[in-house]
Amino acid sequence: MPRVARDPLVVGRVIGDVLDPFTRSIPLTVTFGNREVTNGCDFRPSHVQNQPVVSIGGDDFRNLYTLIMVDPDAPSPSNPTLREYLHWLVTDIPATTGANYGNEVVTYESPRPSVGIHRIVLVLFRQLGRETVYAPGWRQNFNSREFAELYNLGLPVAAVYFNCQRESGSGGRRIT
Repeated sequence: MPRVARDPLVVGRVIGDVLDPFTRSIPLTVTFGNREVTNGCDFRPSHVQNQPVVSIGGDDFRNLYTLIMVDPDAPSPSNPTLREYLHWLVTDIPATTGANYGNEVVTYESPRPSVGIHRIVLVLFRQLGRETVYAPGWRQNFNSREFAELYNLGLPVAAVYFNCQRESGSGGRRIT
């Protein structure tokens, strides 16, 4: 009997903590520097200081998308009282282009976890029309599901996540 590969978004608890189950229908590529984000890969804060290059597939340039980037583990994975922290929000991204063609309504803030390993989730939603999605008034306690419901975005069309933890050696001196 063949082994069924488990969805990495389920294994990483992105489905459940952040999103409801969905079927990926649009290609989404996220790259920091020359390194592509794959589900569950590790990045240090120094590697994600600058906003990533995001490429969106699709076949109809009239379709528009919203991209969000959230941290469901803020301020710490064991006590995520700020879940979800909104790091980035770009709207009105035409299909077959990238985030730089959209409208950045919440500027990119690089992840800088201080405790534990944080999942950083990028989610793509299809919009119903141009300029129909607006910035929330805050970054902490953002809720991807409520946001999608508020703007009639439906289920995501793509998502990817990476793990991020503070740079090694950036802690205090160890006392022995």
